[in-house]
Amino acid sequence: MLLRRTGVVRGLSTVSKSNYGLATRLCHPKGKGKGDPYNASSPVLYQTATFELPGVMEGGEFDYTRSGNPTRQQLETQMADLEGAHRSFAFTSGMAALAVAMRLVPAGGHIVTGDDIYGGTSRLLANVAPASGVAVSNVDMCDREAVRRAITPHTKLVWMESPTNPRMQIVDIAAIATMARSAGAISMVDNSIMAPIFQQPLALGCDISMTSATKFISGHSDVTAGILSVASEELAKKVYFLQNAEGAGLSPFDCWLCLRGLKTMSLRMQRQQANCLAMALWLEKHPAVKRVHYAGLTSHPNYALHARQAAGGGSLLSFETGNVDLSRALSEHLKLFKVTVSFGSTSSLVSLPCFMSHASIPREVRQARGLPDDLVRLSAGIEDEKDLIEDLEQAMAKACSDVGLAVPAGTPHRR
Repeated sequence: MLLRRTGVVRGLSTVSKSNYGLATRLCHPKGKGKGDPYNASSPVLYQTATFELPGVMEGGEFDYTRSGNPTRQQLETQMADLEGAHRSFAFTSGMAALAVAMRLVPAGGHIVTGDDIYGGTSRLLANVAPASGVAVSNVDMCDREAVRRAITPHTKLVWMESPTNPRMQIVDIAAIATMARSAGAISMVDNSIMAPIFQQPLALGCDISMTSATKFISGHSDVTAGILSVASEELAKKVYFLQNAEGAGLSPFDCWLCLRGLKTMSLRMQRQQANCLAMALWLEKHPAVKRVHYAGLTSHPNYALHARQAAGGGSLLSFETGNVDLSRALSEHLKLFKVTVSFGSTSSLVSLPCFMSHASIPREVRQARGLPDDLVRLSAGIEDEKDLIEDLEQAMAKACSDVGLAVPAGTPHRR
């Protein structure tokens, strides 16, 4: 007969984790085990739509999963701890999270955002925001004076990406957050490329940090999810109301997958970053590559700024060849890099943003924003560095041959 241990307080651990590093907190999450009578060592999946109540006149902590679920609560609690947030909220996708952030701006309000942003974000702000009576200005967010000029008395939200997707431009998050606060506006960063492992926007003075959990948090290309982390109780109340009213909360099973992914996120991201730096250095030396965009390169024009506000270059880069046919051929000759949208997977990925993730942006708009058709985006996975570099080398050699471009013998292929 299995005897129950006595003297054990079940539920939330009483050990303070505030002084531990991020990787340790990922392995020993805040809130783990709360309410679990069996003290399971892994997160508990509450795969239910409803919860039985004490009576028709009595409520409970949970009643309907749209409004709240213990598995979602654990994910949100852990994300709030990682982000240094008042509260975090899990949504069905990164775009669902961003749509809720957009709804914080009332009709007649104004949003200032960048001119180098994710294609889905651009589609949302260019089409859905105006239909809701919200004006949007796209400016160069790297130019603080341009941002200052764009802010008006009607501006309610300043929406940043840093690094930007796909050209990896760096925005001075703290400076623009201060600017927004002075104007009475909310500041938000889409932090999907860095995640809280490498960058924490709330610590830089922002009001909201958004992370697409589809990327590094889940980490295995099997979930779509988004997280909004907010700095204040006032914002938390507004975001929760929208999450509940619009029914955009993440399902328990997808929350459970994200919780599983969080355990290895730090380990994966460190390996992915090392691979990405190796690829960036190799590409930077290749004569067929015109320009490399990667925040971890010392040659990046805003390397010093990024180093001040982030803990690494991340695992996403882009580069230009000056030749669309060369870029396409390279993508098709790669063996280890999967041709797919998104990033942050354990597998390395390749895409041509203008024809994939950013195709919804009209070509004339892309050209005006300096987004070239030949741009290639690479997301580093956790494969062996040597294999990735050799794959790039063979694919580039074949692509150059396809388009009749001679590559000098002895082109370096190792760091």
